[in-house]
Amino acid sequence: MARDLALLIPEIAVLLTAVGALIAEMLRRPQIALLVAVSGLIVATGLTVSLIGEDTTVFGGSFRVDDLSVWAKLILLPATILAIFLARVDVRGTVREGTVYSLLCFATIGALVLAGAGDTMFLVLGTLLTGLATFALVAYPDTDPATEAAMKFFVFASVTGAIMIFGLSYWFGAAGSTLLADLPGMDTMPMAVLLGFVAVVVGLGYKASLVPFHFWAPDAYEGGPLSIAAYLSVVPKIGALFALAQVVRDLPPESGWTAIIAGLAVLTMTYGYLAALVQDNVVRLLAYSSIAQSGYFLLGILAVGASELALPSIILFAAAYAAMNLGAFAVAANIGRTLNDFDGLGRAQPLIGIAMVVFLLSLVGIPPLAGFVGKFLLFAAAIDVQFTWLAVVAIANSVLSLAVYLRIVVPMYQQAATEFAPVGKALGTVVVTTFAATLILGLAAQFFLLGLVAWSSS
Repeated sequence: MARDLALLIPEIAVLLTAVGALIAEMLRRPQIALLVAVSGLIVATGLTVSLIGEDTTVFGGSFRVDDLSVWAKLILLPATILAIFLARVDVRGTVREGTVYSLLCFATIGALVLAGAGDTMFLVLGTLLTGLATFALVAYPDTDPATEAAMKFFVFASVTGAIMIFGLSYWFGAAGSTLLADLPGMDTMPMAVLLGFVAVVVGLGYKASLVPFHFWAPDAYEGGPLSIAAYLSVVPKIGALFALAQVVRDLPPESGWTAIIAGLAVLTMTYGYLAALVQDNVVRLLAYSSIAQSGYFLLGILAVGASELALPSIILFAAAYAAMNLGAFAVAANIGRTLNDFDGLGRAQPLIGIAMVVFLLSLVGIPPLAGFVGKFLLFAAAIDVQFTWLAVVAIANSVLSLAVYLRIVVPMYQQAATEFAPVGKALGTVVVTTFAATLILGLAAQFFLLGLVAWSSS
């Protein structure tokens, strides 16, 4: 028991942080809630560093302390800190300010549970934890659009969650266990494997906003605070995709699950960018962009267990995606929600304009930025497992994405400069941090790649 708890110290620290922030809010001390949330997440990140290189399980194999779960913490905990800084701009001085900080920490616990799931029950628990917290966060403004978005989010989550739980009963019946490590025992029951896997894809696909389970995302991003949209686009999404990677590591390869993942990847990437291409609202454009980016993750998931590039590609792209997406949302939070709001930004505020261009070009996958390195590895992983055609489709969609993001970039420099509000400290901190991460992950990619590949192979 002591060993298991020691390996779960980061998760325990995040849980105590969430409770501490909630207590501070109950005492009507939002500043203390903010301090507790940020400092607690920093401590949890520091505690995670000591776990690098671990590859074990706790509590009878139900939770995994491995490369995916450790790097999930190293990516998602700093991302949550940045999301809290963004949220402070939206909720500062409101009556439930501390509640938002606490809910963000609780939702992050759910994402970490998903990323380390070694048992089907943890898939359910992680989905519920992230869902309950994020429903409330989307509805926080108490406006009609926010309430409507939260209700759609809740109803869709209820349906997809129920489908996942029902489908998981097939796995329990066939394998005689809820542990993911026991799934290989179903190799003689391909129909049970596929039925359960389709249900899991529905449950996790909604969380990751994969097409066709994405319908809630644009409304939730637009209806809720922009800071919450930024958080939803990164933390729960990466947690769900890492959970999907944990699941496929143990699935019998003959069951045909790779065809499902490949089809979803094509559908998600293509539909996401085509829908983004006709949006005039920047938040909805970034929402569909985040949907399309989920499709790229599937290239790495497709190769899990068959290519040594699979896990490093997923991890590196997750880090890159978190940085560039949070950065793009941070700029939008300061500038506005429509394309017209960005007219002349590059001339009026050159530094913010450059940062936004870097974030968007990184989302396209332009070298030497972080997005390019992540996508290059994902393409290589797909090719390594004989899915070259899927890599070609992904590259074609990257070309299409350039047209999407240029709809923001061109007016920033083509139109005459106008007056823009100065960037606040909180937003400035997020923009600078994500800008630096996007550049460093790209320029120093060789060192990250060598370390990740060596670790994955060991």
